[in-house]
Amino acid sequence: MHDFIVREIKNADVSAEIKKIGFDKSYVHRAAEKFEYKNIKIYNLTSAQANIIKQTAISVGADCATHREVITGKAEISNCILGGSISEIKKVAEKLKLQPFGLKELGEKVLTFASCKKEQGERCKLVGILNLTDNSFSDGGMFNDFESAKNHLEKMIKDGANIIDIGAESTKPYSSPVSDDEQLKKLIPIIEFAKDKIKLSIDTRSAKVAEKCLQAGAYMINDVSGFDYDKDMVNIIAKYNCPVVIQHSKGTPENMQDSPKYEDVIEEIYLNLKKKCDYAKSKGIENIIVDPGIGFGKTRENNFEIIKRIEEFKSLGYPVMLGVSRKSFLQIEDIAERDIYTTAINALAIERNVDYIRVHNVKMHRALVDLMKMFVVE
Repeated sequence: MHDFIVREIKNADVSAEIKKIGFDKSYVHRAAEKFEYKNIKIYNLTSAQANIIKQTAISVGADCATHREVITGKAEISNCILGGSISEIKKVAEKLKLQPFGLKELGEKVLTFASCKKEQGERCKLVGILNLTDNSFSDGGMFNDFESAKNHLEKMIKDGANIIDIGAESTKPYSSPVSDDEQLKKLIPIIEFAKDKIKLSIDTRSAKVAEKCLQAGAYMINDVSGFDYDKDMVNIIAKYNCPVVIQHSKGTPENMQDSPKYEDVIEEIYLNLKKKCDYAKSKGIENIIVDPGIGFGKTRENNFEIIKRIEEFKSLGYPVMLGVSRKSFLQIEDIAERDIYTTAINALAIERNVDYIRVHNVKMHRALVDLMKMFVVE
C-alpha cells in the first residue's frame, strides 16, 4: 500500500512553493492567486445589489453570504461577506464593473482589495515615546525636566527610533486635562532642540498646542481623541498639511474605563475610524494614520481581540499604528517584564502588517524589527 505523505502549507510564500514542484515559471504569479484567499465584508447593500453579488460570486466558484431574506426581497438592506481565492474575487470584481446599481464603483474597490499584497515586517516604523509628565503610567516624572527629556530623546534616536512621539498631558485612565500653556511650556524647548535631529510627533488633543508645535518644527500630530476633544483640531491639521494619527477612544480619560461595552468591538471601531477619516478627507487631509486605541475605552478582552485582528484595519486604506507598550492590560507590574511582553505582542503586530508601533523601549524593538525582516516574503 502506498504511503501518502500530506502536509498543510500555512504562512508560506505560495509562489515559491509552486515553483518547487516544477510548475510553469511563466504562470506562477497568476497561479498563486488561486491558492490565496480573502474574505471581504461589504456594508449596506440593497437587496438587488446583494443578489447580483451573490450570483456573480457563485458563477466564478466563489461565494457570498447575505441576509437570508435578500432572495425574497423582505430584507431591503443587507451586509454581505464575499469569500474566495484572490483569482476568483478579481473575476467577481471585473464582472461587477459591468453591472448597474452603482456596482461598477464597488467592483473597482473590490479589485483594489484583492490586489493588495502583504509586505510583512519590512515597513514597520518605530515611534519612541517621550512623556514630559509627572503622572505617566510607565515612567511618570522620569523625563519631566528638560535635561532628562533631552538625554532620553537622544538615546531613543541612537537606539533606532524613526519618530519620537512627545506628550505633556497624560491620557491614562482617570487622568485630568492639562492646560495648553502648561503643555507648551514643556513641549516647545524639546521641539526646538530636536526638530533637526528626527521627525517629531506631538501627542495632544488641543488644537492650540498642535498649531504652536507645528510652527516650532513638529512633523506630525497624534490626537488620541480622534478630533472629539477639540473640534478645531481638524482645521489645524488641514492648514499645516501635516500627517495625523486619528485614534479611536470611547469616552475621555476621565471616564473611558467606566465599564466600556461594545456589541461588536472591531466593527464599531472600524466604522468610527472610517467616519473620522472621511471627515478628515473632506477637509483636504490626506496623510492619515489610524490607531484603534488600545486601552482607550476597552476591556482587556477587547484589547486582545483588536491585536488579534489588527490587520482588518488596513482595509480603511491608511497606515495602522498600534500602541500596547507597558499598558495595564498586560497585568505585569515590573517595567522590565512589561517590555518583554510588549515586545512579544508587537512581534505578532508586525507579522500582521502593522505600519507603526509606539514603544517605550526602542532598543529592544529595533532588534525585534530587524529580526522580523526574516519573515518578509520576497
